[in-house]
Amino acid sequence: MSKISAIICTHNREKYLGAAIDSLLAQDFPDYEIIVVDNASSDRTREIVQARPSVKYVYEQITGLSVARNTGAKSATSQILAYLDDDAVANPNWLSVLYAAYQSNEKLAIAGGKVTLIWPEGILPPTWLSDDLAGNLGAYNLGDKIVYIDRPGLTPRGLNYSIRRKFLEEIGGFDVNLGRVGKKLLSNEELLMTEQALNRGWQVAYIPEALVQHNVSPERVNRQWFLSRGWWQGISEYYREQLVGKAGVKQLGRGGERLMYGVYKSMKYFRHPDRRFENLVYSYGQIGYLSAVIMGLFSAAKREK
Repeated sequence: MSKISAIICTHNREKYLGAAIDSLLAQDFPDYEIIVVDNASSDRTREIVQARPSVKYVYEQITGLSVARNTGAKSATSQILAYLDDDAVANPNWLSVLYAAYQSNEKLAIAGGKVTLIWPEGILPPTWLSDDLAGNLGAYNLGDKIVYIDRPGLTPRGLNYSIRRKFLEEIGGFDVNLGRVGKKLLSNEELLMTEQALNRGWQVAYIPEALVQHNVSPERVNRQWFLSRGWWQGISEYYREQLVGKAGVKQLGRGGERLMYGVYKSMKYFRHPDRRFENLVYSYGQIGYLSAVIMGLFSAAKREK
């Protein structure tokens, strides 16, 4: 049994996968295992993994990030599970820092670290991209000191994410209704996990030294991707509220207020392209949220007939 399991869940990312695995192979921690969950890839994923004999290859035919994460957890032997995205690169001390955090705090359920961005060659951050909106690309920085998270909105990024097996089993695994599924940019699974952890008396931590770098895919450096990401963020928030018992007519009010706030902020920062677009994406997300709410209420009404 290893002390910590490093898990990569991947779907058709042969361009980045090798570097992600190699960053795990280069860890300075003495006792760990590496598992790659191939989530129904059709590219060279299997070949890339099997070229590294010390890495365990697991195939999962049901697409979905949360499904793949649960498969990785079942295949792991450790009590601490560290998830790295297939397009990210971990610092050599990543596992050492995470393991030490769990060893020193038995109440720690979830921990993640700082995330910086690797921009594609020849592409610079666009003028319309704000620092906050860069979080949609994975950027995550709460400073240079350990922070204990007290609200779901500050939760660690899923691309640099670790969890204690005991807690994961306590809540029944990652919720398969949230998380990426193919091109559907569902999210909020980490927010839900943090909410569940805090409600159950566990702790969640940001650990800056557990540093990971995340590749920015060229196809994401356009406004349409961010608008689509915002739309699915809104839908994800609707599902998350359903799961924690906050669904109902009141969602229309919450979504409406947030939509008006986003429109107001977009107009307020009209002369600032980054802040204007950030609030436009937020507003678009609220439209996605409201559309999901209306469909949910309509379906509930039909079932009651």
